[in-house]
Amino acid sequence: MKKGKIINIVLVLAVVVLLSIFALAVRISPTADNVAVLRTAGMTCGSCANDIEKALQAEGGVASVEVDVDGGWVVVGYDSKKTGPDAIVSTVAGLGYRSKVAEQLSVEQFRKITGRNPGQGVTRKTGCGGGCGANKNGN
Repeated sequence: MKKGKIINIVLVLAVVVLLSIFALAVRISPTADNVAVLRTAGMTCGSCANDIEKALQAEGGVASVEVDVDGGWVVVGYDSKKTGPDAIVSTVAGLGYRSKVAEQLSVEQFRKITGRNPGQGVTRKTGCGGGCGANKNGN
């Protein structure tokens, strides 16, 4: 074999290996087929919302998370083949917030009620109102 052919083969193999590594590293986002609306007590600020969002997004099957601190609502779009409302509530409760399922909807029902898809058009609050973690269980 000629030296040029060997170099070409090595380069092609290197590209194939790199593409394989990148393909495995890409995380495909779940698609929501249901929406759980949670009534959640003890949230006091944007930091609480961030904690809940991070924890739920780390859970397999969660496609979107919306947190309304002032209203005490957490709205989660999820893939029902990968997770469910009980697991979602457990994740939120594991952070120290009292939470329960107020309503379960299909994505279509959610669209009819809100005029949007889960996770679209959400405004985020940031910062702390001074009560972070002081009263998570609503007592």
